[in-house]
Amino acid sequence: MNKLLNRLLAPFRNQSNQPPDQPGCYWQADIHSHLLPGVDDGVSSPEEALVCLQQLSAWGIQRVITTPHVSQDWYPNRQEDLLKGQRMLQNLVKEHQIPITIQVAAEYLLDDLFLDLLRADQLSSFGKQKYVLFETGWAAAPNFLHEIVFHLLGQGYQPLLAHPERYTYYHSDLKLLADLRNAGCLFQLNWGSMTGRYGRRVQAQAHRFLTNKWVDFIGSDLHRPTDLESYGKLFTASDYHLLQQQPLRNQELITELTNT
Repeated sequence: MNKLLNRLLAPFRNQSNQPPDQPGCYWQADIHSHLLPGVDDGVSSPEEALVCLQQLSAWGIQRVITTPHVSQDWYPNRQEDLLKGQRMLQNLVKEHQIPITIQVAAEYLLDDLFLDLLRADQLSSFGKQKYVLFETGWAAAPNFLHEIVFHLLGQGYQPLLAHPERYTYYHSDLKLLADLRNAGCLFQLNWGSMTGRYGRRVQAQAHRFLTNKWVDFIGSDLHRPTDLESYGKLFTASDYHLLQQQPLRNQELITELTNT
């Protein structure tokens, strides 16, 4: 890394941002981030990815499943290209002796490209349960979401909705989300939603999810080193004790590593 970049990123490097008596990330696997340089709105360089990975490791993360955006209009990333990025990150952590295992999956937008990949059975998944992380648009709730969940399950995938607490169209009606869970869809909560990063309404919705024990996965959704300071606030968040009560599946991904 050049000297200028070192100075820019120094405030975020090798800082745990948590009190010494806090346990850190007891879940040890992060399943939502954007750490492949230059493929989406995440990190722009290997140097930025390195800072993020160093911090995740300092917080106790041992496995990173990074999930680049895949969408028809914005980020039509191909799996073969993303796997090249995976090899680059694997070499990066090996070179810098970071005790993290790297895997690349995807965060899919529900659009025509997603439907084409679903029909062709070419979705990128992770874990033995074949989790598929997807997001919906921000303007309005998709009226075909139950059909998507049905087809994913029918093809042997486990649908996993990214950050449902952030979709404002669900804030006034939890029944829609309850019905979605009953249909077999799992939920992933963002770290930042518990720290107020996305505003009070999202934080309040995150509290409802935690109260209902609707959090199947916790994910950083880390995009860049400048996110790290706010993420460190998770460990002292008022709802952290509720997070510890969730039926998180993150740790099963660590168990898979030890059993292979």
